[in-house]
Amino acid sequence: MSGQVVDWTKGAEAIAYQTCGACGARQYFRRSFCAACGSPDLTEHRASGAGTVYATSLVCRAATPETKAHVPYNIVLVDTDEGFRMMAHGDNALAIGDKVAARFTQFAGRLVPYFEKVK
Repeated sequence: MSGQVVDWTKGAEAIAYQTCGACGARQYFRRSFCAACGSPDLTEHRASGAGTVYATSLVCRAATPETKAHVPYNIVLVDTDEGFRMMAHGDNALAIGDKVAARFTQFAGRLVPYFEKVK
């Protein structure tokens, strides 16, 4: 596996994904192997942050005391332009099919990706 791209999980304003050199599959969440074919031949890339909303769920009840101040908040599944799907936070008014772009914000003390509708 090639060098890691520093992303939001390490405090940087970036989304990283992996591409398999053997089968071409793209995956989100770092792994030491390709989830599609098992190959260890992975390269990391920085995503553009652009995509389309696949699903959305408005959270109206705090899961933890730290998230209580954020209620209601929206959790979205986004099909990225790079070809992987990811879960993240997003504007409450987002709907399935909306074109979105990521920015980064603080949520319960952590930096997280946050999707907004492209105008």
